[in-house]
Parts: sequence; C-alpha cells; structure tokens
Amino acid sequence: MSYGVVWFKRDLRLHDHAALCAASAQGPLLCLYIIEPQLWLQPDLSSQHYHFLLECLHDLRQSLQQRGMTLLVKVGEACAVLEQLYQASPFHALYAHEETGNHFTFQRDLAVARWCRSHGLPWQEFCQNGVIRRLAARDGWAARWEQLVSAPCLPVPVMQGWPAPLPDDRPPTAAQLGIHPFDPPQRQRGGRRRAIAVLQDFLATRSAHYRGGISSPLSAPTACSRLSPFLAMGCLSLREIVQSTRRRLTQLPADNTRQRQGLQAFISRLHWHCHFMQKLESEPAIEWRNMHSGYDGLREEEVDAARLQALMDGRTGWPLVDACVAMLRHTGWLNFRMRAMLVSVAAYPLWLHWRPVGLWLARCFLDYEPGIHWSQLQMQAGTTGINTTRVYNPVKQAMDHDPQGRFVRQWLPAMRRVPDSWLFQPWKMPDDLCRQHGLLGEYALVQPLVELESATRQARQRLHARRNEQAVRAGKQAVLQKHGSRKQLPRAGGSARPATTKQLALPLEAGPAPD
Repeated sequence: MSYGVVWFKRDLRLHDHAALCAASAQGPLLCLYIIEPQLWLQPDLSSQHYHFLLECLHDLRQSLQQRGMTLLVKVGEACAVLEQLYQASPFHALYAHEETGNHFTFQRDLAVARWCRSHGLPWQEFCQNGVIRRLAARDGWAARWEQLVSAPCLPVPVMQGWPAPLPDDRPPTAAQLGIHPFDPPQRQRGGRRRAIAVLQDFLATRSAHYRGGISSPLSAPTACSRLSPFLAMGCLSLREIVQSTRRRLTQLPADNTRQRQGLQAFISRLHWHCHFMQKLESEPAIEWRNMHSGYDGLREEEVDAARLQALMDGRTGWPLVDACVAMLRHTGWLNFRMRAMLVSVAAYPLWLHWRPVGLWLARCFLDYEPGIHWSQLQMQAGTTGINTTRVYNPVKQAMDHDPQGRFVRQWLPAMRRVPDSWLFQPWKMPDDLCRQHGLLGEYALVQPLVELESATRQARQRLHARRNEQAVRAGKQAVLQKHGSRKQLPRAGGSARPATTKQLALPLEAGPAPD
C-alpha cells in the first residue's frame, strides 16, 4: 500500500480543492507544504507576505486536524524535499494546483516536473483561478471561464491520512530567511476563517457601496471587497466567491438596485482578474520584458535612482501621491485607482521604467498577484502596445477624489496646517503665509520632483513618437492576438454577451482584481 502527496502552494484551503479530492479518491494521502528559502529571497516578496502565509497555514493545519489529518511543513527547495520524502517512504503520485506565479515558481515547477519524470511518478495538476495552461488562442476563453466558475464547488472530501515519514520543520523567521523587511502594522491577517468573515460582510452590506465607492481612497477601504489577499493565497477559491456572489444576487429584492449593481460589477472584476492573469500564464516573460518589444529601450537607459527613491519614500511633492505611499506603508493596501495613479506618475512625469517600480509595489501590496501585477504595470506604463495611454494627473485626482483633503491630511500630518485653498499645490504658498502657519521647512513645502505639466507632455510625446513608428504599429496585431480581450463578459448560464465600451473600461478604471 502506498500514498499520494498533496502539495499545497497558493491554495491554502480544503474546500473546492481539486487536487485534494483527486488524491483522496485514490487512497491514503499526505498533505505537504514546502517553505522554499530561495522563493522568499526573490525581490518581489516581503515579510508581510510570509507572515500572512504563516497565518494561513495555521488555519489550514487546524482544519486538517479537525478531520484527523496533519499538515507536514518542510523547509527546503522543492525537489530536495520531495526526494527526501520519497526516500523515507515512496509515494505513488504528486497532486497540486497549477500556479501562475513569478519566474522563480515557474522554473521551480519545471524542475519538479523533471524530478517526477525521473522517478516515474505522475504529477497531476489541476486548474484554478480560471487560467488555462497551454492556451492556444483567446477565442472562447470567456466561455471556458464561465464553465469553470459555474461548475459545482467540490466539497471537502473524506480523507485517509498517511503517517508522515519525516518530522515537521519549525518555520524559520522572516529574518532568518533574509526576506525583505516590510510588514505594515495595519495589514490584513490571513487564514480561511478571516476570509469567510470578510466575504460574508461584503456580500451582506458593504457591496452596496462597491459601485461608485471604490475609486476614492476615502471610501474604498470599506467599499472594496478586501478579498484580494485571500484570493491570492487561495484561502478562498475563485469559484466559491463567484457562486456566493450570485447566490446573494438571487436573494436581493429587485428594487435593491444599488447593491445588485455593486455585486454585478464585482463579478465582472473577478472575470477580469483571470483575464489579466492569463497574460502572464501565456507569456511568463512579461514579468521582466516589455509585452511589445517595440518599446524596448524607451525608458531603460534613463533610470533615475533619486526619483525612484523619492517615490518610494513618499516625497514626490504631490500630496495625494505621497499620502498614498504613506497609507501603503501602513496598511499594505491601496485601492486600484490610486495604484494606477502611482504607476502613472512613475511612468510619465518621473519617466521611470515599470520593472523597478513594479518590484517595489509588489513588496508593498499584500495582495500581490504576479499575473495581474505585471500586466497592469505594463498597461499603465504604455508598453503593451494595445492599450490607450492612461495618464493620471495627481492634482486633478486629489480634487476629484479627496476634494476636502481628508485623506491627504490623515496620512500627511504636516498638511493639516495647510489652508484648503493651497492643499493640492502647497509648494506655491507665499512665504508670509507659510510663516503664519508654521510651515517653513515642513513637508508641505517640498517642491515636486519635476514640473508636472511639462514633464507629462514630454513623456506623452516620447511614447507616442515610438507608438507611431511603422515597426511598432506592425507588431501591435501579434500582441492583440495573444493577449487582447475578445470583448465579451460572462453571465450565468454559460453564455457570453458583447461588452459595451463603458463596460470594457471598468477594469481599467476600477481594477481587474476584486480589490
């Protein structure tokens, strides 16, 4: 008699877990999680991700113990751990979900596949998140997504445990692993129990404020679902979120228009969440290489380390930008419109390449999802070749979404002494007024790194000049064919409907992730 190994990765739950169900149907099984030191040294991860993971593992272990099972946690590189386990007690198969992660996890999975072949072991991988491996063409993708999310959720199976042939390893500290030290004091905590509570709260009440509430940094912290970190770590499956949302829609009265629209908009974001992840799955190199090679060299030769550092320190001189950085450093979260504004400011007036900016933001976002992150970075930076140039003016964004300066004053204490009329451009205040309010030498008088209008205008001209080159225009169709939406949005029942122009703008304005 032998056993199968279920390798948990970013799918830390028992409910709707295809790999677990498949393994349990074949007999005894062992649940395994591997803490990979080299993974945690990657420049896109920080200690907040590790601590969130440990919280999720704690919940997973408890759920397994309630069913008479154990979770074996080992520290080491994946192939080495699997070899150690196999030598101690040979197993007959490996089961896991497919992962659309960063370059390290992509290469690691290739190495694990080679290891399995060398031992004659089948490795069964199962789809999750609506992302399709080895997708030949985007045609019909929306219908396949709908088919996945409409299929019944898998119940937690009856499991027969196999005694762990190796002892548990004590998880090392973040410092011992050498992880980038960033763990905001007010970040969300991990685990499936918390995920379910957040989902229930959103569906019950907060979703009424989703449509129209997710753009302003003032209302977004409660109007957004706040499910994205749990979805990124797999505490909840995409399918159970979609189906829970659709069930809630059927329970709402027909005249509850506000909440119904909020939930419908939320489902569309879940669809676009997978649409963007599919881009990285289909072309892993967009993590570090321009999606459209015609934009190579556009910014690479002009990386300004001082500007990048000022952005990361929250000292650009534009109050809304720096307030967003302050919030991000304190909570590990920011709503999508403000994320887009940060990338826009970095890419256009500051003329920074998206890759170093993206690594910094990946470490800052607790809900970092590589498949969404890198395609969004490139879209906002204008290097996909298939998206409209989107430039966010930080002064206008402040006027639109924080007109009374409540958000800016919350996160930048020095701005509390700035009169309302100077709030969005405090560097222009007369000296006598600065002295009157005790602002001399304070943050409020930091000059912006560049003159916004002229720097943005020059950036647009440089980008559009490249875009208009014949070779760049010629290469656009290949990118569109591989990554472009087929302009359909899903609906229950498996069919798809054409999307209007306004609907197509939703993920670009409000975010492809559920936020």
